[in-house]
Amino acid sequence: MASDHRTPVVLCWHMHQPDYQDQSTGEFLFPWVYLHCIKDYADMAAHLEAHPDARAVVNFAPVLLEQIEEYLVQIECWRHKGTGIGDPVLAALVSESLLEPGSPGFLDLMDKCLRANADRIIKRFPPYRRLSELAGFYRARPDIQRYISAQFLEDLLVWYHLGWMGETVRRSHPVIRSLQEKGHQYSREDRLAVLDVIAELLAGIGPRYRHLEQNGQVELAMSPWAHPIMPLLLDLKSASEAIPDIRLPEHGHYPGGDQRAGWHLEEGKKVFQRFFGKQPTGCWASEGALSQSLLPLLNDHGFRWTASGDSVIHNSMKLARNKGADDGGGSIHRPFRFAEQPLTVFFRDDGLSDLIGFTYADWHARDAVGDLVHHMENIAKDNHNNANAVISVILDGENAWEYYPENGYYFLDELYRVLENHPDLKLTTYRDYLDTPDCQPEGLPHLVAGSWIYGTFSTWIGDPDKNRAWDLLCEAKQHYDKVMDNGSLNAEQKAAAARQLGLCEGSDWFWWFGDYNPAAVVKDFEHLYRRHLVNLYDAIGYPAPPSLFQPLSQGGGEPARGGAMRPGHESGEGA
Repeated sequence: MASDHRTPVVLCWHMHQPDYQDQSTGEFLFPWVYLHCIKDYADMAAHLEAHPDARAVVNFAPVLLEQIEEYLVQIECWRHKGTGIGDPVLAALVSESLLEPGSPGFLDLMDKCLRANADRIIKRFPPYRRLSELAGFYRARPDIQRYISAQFLEDLLVWYHLGWMGETVRRSHPVIRSLQEKGHQYSREDRLAVLDVIAELLAGIGPRYRHLEQNGQVELAMSPWAHPIMPLLLDLKSASEAIPDIRLPEHGHYPGGDQRAGWHLEEGKKVFQRFFGKQPTGCWASEGALSQSLLPLLNDHGFRWTASGDSVIHNSMKLARNKGADDGGGSIHRPFRFAEQPLTVFFRDDGLSDLIGFTYADWHARDAVGDLVHHMENIAKDNHNNANAVISVILDGENAWEYYPENGYYFLDELYRVLENHPDLKLTTYRDYLDTPDCQPEGLPHLVAGSWIYGTFSTWIGDPDKNRAWDLLCEAKQHYDKVMDNGSLNAEQKAAAARQLGLCEGSDWFWWFGDYNPAAVVKDFEHLYRRHLVNLYDAIGYPAPPSLFQPLSQGGGEPARGGAMRPGHESGEGA
């Protein structure tokens, strides 16, 4: 049989949400975990199920998996024991009686039910659009708010969830189709039917992706438990490798960061094993944030591959040239190893990935896929002499699709259809590629620390607000260390405190701090970060400092895609 001459292509979808649950109360402060489950994680599985010859890597943050489990537990407890559901939006969906029309709670829930993409979700459905217009009228006329019909909120709750529903679910599920056709005058029975669909979709996430993995279509990978920026835990000064003059926090280092980095990997592997019944081969280190000192840690924990953005490999090749070493030939489309570490590192083609994230949403699906595949074909031609060529497209599997028509339905369907039978390109996974003779990694002397965003850590450190957040975390960690050593906590309390600290170490809080982000989102995330830190102090029995009760950051910017996504290169959006 003739050898396969096609150039390998890896599509790596990263599924991640930070911890939105207040551990002291059990309440989910924001509903994004279950909403992305019913919209994106369900759709992404369905597209792969519809294309059995397609292949992809799907990476999950363990703290996301745990929250999916927690939602399922709370729904089942509500069904069988009558206990409350900890998410206020989901609780309202099943409530026997809704809030008093015109009351502050009523108006707050009304606003929550309009947190959806206006163009692609709200305006797509005429009943939802009319409810949105009515909400705007009620806000402008506080004198008539007491006359709002209770049916208004009942319909709005149902349409909020119908709007967020995945396109593959919308087209196939009889309950969702029936409720959309009904359009208005929803009853509590209708609301309970929506909850049943939500629970069904949440419960299906694990089994569906396990089945795709068992069929060989998907390689499941993981990030560290709470999605921390691992190189910064190991050494805050690693941020200066890509930005020598970056301003660092007052605390020059994160105390005990190496132990904490190892904790996130071990805890993440436990969750992954419980959810998927096996150990992962690869680790998308949170935000593709890598450093030379992180590579042996990943290798020691059993990972065979990791990945980052192409600016990181460009910086690393430049350093090699400056030191008179071989830079590997200049192509990013190949595997690498650094300083003889056995871990294989792949690099995201930022241009291709950003086209999906920032450009193609407004294109016709066939034109967009045709353009993307044309770029891939040119890369394959340019690398036809490189037996170890591999093209990596890596981006999150959730945030981009709300900007596409029908949640990216046509784009994803066309993408898999074209690539699963392409004569010159072959969809594969990193695990499968590692097992081929073509996987001959290029060696470089040093990996310059950085992430997939700009090849730096500037998204998480260096800004005054971000640095202040790090200082608060470092201060809390110092108190944590003292308490953990003084014998005042038992084993169970120590484990709970370690998990609470892990939540505070997540990357998302630092991502959102800064004036360039939207004020409303900054307010949400900085409040949740401070809440997590207060809970940490409670867990170790130490009084929280007054500074924790003062806002850290205000925001006020208008970044593309609301700030939830960033282009890989600072110069622009997309290729």
